[in-house]
Amino acid sequence: MTDTAPETPAVDGDPRPAFVLVRPQMGENIGAAARSMLNFGLEHMRVTAPRDGWPNERAVALASGAGRILDDAMICDTTQAAIADCNFVFATTARDRDLTKPVFTPEAAMAEAARRGAAGQKVAVLFGPERTGLENDDIVIANAIVSVPTNPDFPSLNLAQCVLLMGYEWRRTAEMPTAMEVELAGTQWASHAEMEALIAHYEARLDGAGFFWPEGKAAAMKLTLRNLWSRLPLTRADVQVFHGMMRQMVRWKERG
Repeated sequence: MTDTAPETPAVDGDPRPAFVLVRPQMGENIGAAARSMLNFGLEHMRVTAPRDGWPNERAVALASGAGRILDDAMICDTTQAAIADCNFVFATTARDRDLTKPVFTPEAAMAEAARRGAAGQKVAVLFGPERTGLENDDIVIANAIVSVPTNPDFPSLNLAQCVLLMGYEWRRTAEMPTAMEVELAGTQWASHAEMEALIAHYEARLDGAGFFWPEGKAAAMKLTLRNLWSRLPLTRADVQVFHGMMRQMVRWKERG
């Protein structure tokens, strides 16, 4: 392995990391991991020395629609063989190790994986067997460690949970989804001119109703009201609702 970008890009120019399940014990967890990977658009699974052999019917059953991840999985005898073509490798572990290595959070690790993938490097993430996690012999050949900030009194994650977490962080980093957005439901945000028309409508009606009183405070009251309107993120549909509300109140008053 090397810490520099290779001369040739990753296979098919695909920047997505490979997830390597090291000596997994239960087929169910392999299948659940495959499903978790596909949830977040990751398709490169590698499996080293699965305890119950390969192919594994229980893995297929738990994959639940993600069977193609298992079909295309690379099966290897050793961790070394699984990462032989990789340029940078992360090892996930919850335990303290007597090894001097950089330690990443999942978010930072997947951001680094995305950066390296974009530069043409192949990145792998190692996940240990269910009972013991990764051994030092596996971790020592990795370039960096990924440590999840779990409860120190109960730090162990299920294999599929860990894969899901790393997959989520990859998707979040690689796709950069908007943290919060508003679904406008067929409308658009109100323009400045539309807001000005709404403000003028309310000022005129409220003025006619004697709201801006006493006269010496009218200018300050209008300024306060205008400032209130400016803080409301209204859509065009919202503006029409407010216009309609005021018109109806005026009609009701005039009928009375």
